[in-house]
Amino acid sequence: METTRALTPRQRFIMALEGKQPPGHVPTFELVFFLTMELLGKVHPLHRIFTQWDQMSPREQRLQVADCAEVYIATARHYGHSAIFIHSPAGMPEGERRIAEEIRSRSGDEFFLCRHGDATLAIPDGEEMVKLCYRLADEPQAVKDEQARAVDAQLEAMAPLAGQGLFDGMALCSDYCFNSGPFLSPGQFAEFVAPYLARLIEGYRQMGYYTIKHTDGNILPIIDQLVACRPHALHSLDPQAGVDIAYVKQKYGRQVCLIGNVNCGLLQTGTDEQVIESARYALRHGMPGGGYIFSTSNCVYTGMLLERYELMMGVWQREGVYGSGSDCA
Repeated sequence: METTRALTPRQRFIMALEGKQPPGHVPTFELVFFLTMELLGKVHPLHRIFTQWDQMSPREQRLQVADCAEVYIATARHYGHSAIFIHSPAGMPEGERRIAEEIRSRSGDEFFLCRHGDATLAIPDGEEMVKLCYRLADEPQAVKDEQARAVDAQLEAMAPLAGQGLFDGMALCSDYCFNSGPFLSPGQFAEFVAPYLARLIEGYRQMGYYTIKHTDGNILPIIDQLVACRPHALHSLDPQAGVDIAYVKQKYGRQVCLIGNVNCGLLQTGTDEQVIESARYALRHGMPGGGYIFSTSNCVYTGMLLERYELMMGVWQREGVYGSGSDCA
């Protein structure tokens, strides 16, 4: 128990990212927790729009940054989250950096802090899908050149923050898959995405950042490629797309940390019993041997009942403890 108290949530999160088994509760966090109005009576920072930021006095700007930081800290402490994914409100230049500085000033190294850092080719919207399909066939090298420039620009932008003690990692949030499978064939993914994802992750590794690769949907046709790109963790292992955490843990659990994967669909529309069983299934199959972080299979989105998330977290509180018998170790 003394060892458990000595470790910060950040340290325990990093242990999991490195494939280790921290003492005590398995680390937990959410990529986004939007229900801050229900929990705290405050709007989530990502839903705020500061259209007059440049007209605010320096004091008002500081107060806005402090309030955003407090929302993140209060949410994390309330639920025992080990990490915070910082989003900048619209209209706040350098928002992620300033909020990270405020969180660090208030909580030190208590939490693992990350921000968005992807630059790879994601599923395009409906207006761009046909255009992209033509470009992949008609001008593949131009697409590849654009991807290379995008990755280089992203790494260049993040390099000044490295070593400052603010951000521990990057969340790579380009989505690649529908529930039926990837939006590109495995062969196309190998040509147009994987080399640039690998390049991005390696660049971040060299800077000292951890990387969490997020994508919803059925990743199984490309999961070998994702793991080969060497992210520290995969999120969200989407059960609504048929991704079974038991299978992924058995096949890839020694190569990459797994984050997930309580079924968001059940949190929204299932019974209490189904929510409890989904949480237990994720813990039962994710925890053994470490290298696992407990979360939903996407995020805690607007419209989800707060009570359902708290039901899920009650299972984590009671059963997500190493050495309790629930880790099967």
